[in-house]
Amino acid sequence: MITGGGTGGHLFPGIAIADAFLRRFPRGEIMFVGTDRYMDAQALAQRPFAKATIICQPLKGKSILARLKAVVQLPVSLLQAAKVIRRFKPALVVGVGGYVTGPVVLAARLMGVPTCIHEQNSIPGLANRKLGRFVDRVFLSIPGSERFFPEGKTVLTGNPVRAEILASGGRAEAAVKKSGITLLVLGGSQGAHKLNELVVAAVTEQEDLPAGFRVIHQTGRQDEQWVRERYDSKGIAATVGAFFDNMPTIYQEADLVVSRAGATTLAELTALGKPSILVPFPFAADGHQEKNGQFLVEGGAAKMFREQELEAAGLGKEIFALLRDREKLQQMAERAGKLAKRDATERIVDSCLSLMRDRGFNGNCLQTNV
Repeated sequence: MITGGGTGGHLFPGIAIADAFLRRFPRGEIMFVGTDRYMDAQALAQRPFAKATIICQPLKGKSILARLKAVVQLPVSLLQAAKVIRRFKPALVVGVGGYVTGPVVLAARLMGVPTCIHEQNSIPGLANRKLGRFVDRVFLSIPGSERFFPEGKTVLTGNPVRAEILASGGRAEAAVKKSGITLLVLGGSQGAHKLNELVVAAVTEQEDLPAGFRVIHQTGRQDEQWVRERYDSKGIAATVGAFFDNMPTIYQEADLVVSRAGATTLAELTALGKPSILVPFPFAADGHQEKNGQFLVEGGAAKMFREQELEAAGLGKEIFALLRDREKLQQMAERAGKLAKRDATERIVDSCLSLMRDRGFNGNCLQTNV
């Protein structure tokens, strides 16, 4: 059983882990327990997992009234989670972040089921910080985050990347194409209005675009229409979408990525060796996106700017200076590739199987064909 969701940053690592288990154990069963948000439903719609949702509300960053409601609702969430666990009978529960993780992993722990969590960010979210005391193992993406968890429980694995993205290529050796220049803009799975405004202005106000310039812009649902219209009005070749399902192809086409600094996106950028300009979400809990991005900046794979200090003209200058400097792009691409942990998913699965064996599980599903 895998639990988490609410954003792509939580969902996609969970999907990567689930897919890896099914590759090893084709007759195994996976249940994904998430939220009823649109993002979760869309990302999981075509996946061969059993699916369940529970009623659950976030605590952090909410009003006092909303937090009180969430606390009152917690016993109901725990009972619902226990019911799902009792019905599915998982050999292991893995939490990948998001507020739904809390009651599901806690219920599993109380019911004696082995539990693990994966922390994508440099600074753990509230749910994972609390759960770290109770779970059997904590998988980490970024060095240094082990200080938030009990000693002896953590395993530095990296952040899982979906198999279809890993298989798509586009790493450092292929990061800079021979003809045409493509800018990819990613605001995260739910879009980023301010980042959309900055990039659209930076591109449309540029007087001398490079030959063969094209932009691929993931906007989120609210900004899709006006972003498309703005590019069209300037005659700029653009592919605009609220959310893209064909990310392996899109990453292959990108010469430079302008993005938020969510941990899962950064894992994909390093796995594929993509140079990037990062604009962290300024209201991310505990400033974790900025700290995530610093890992790439220090490694020479990215440039990073604070949104509140950034203007469209300055962003445009940075974007097009890099797009015209292929040698610099290639250097950043190679350094991004060196930061990657492409085997993160397999490390997590190996550790999960080791835990299951330690806990006495010897079911038929451990007789792998791989």
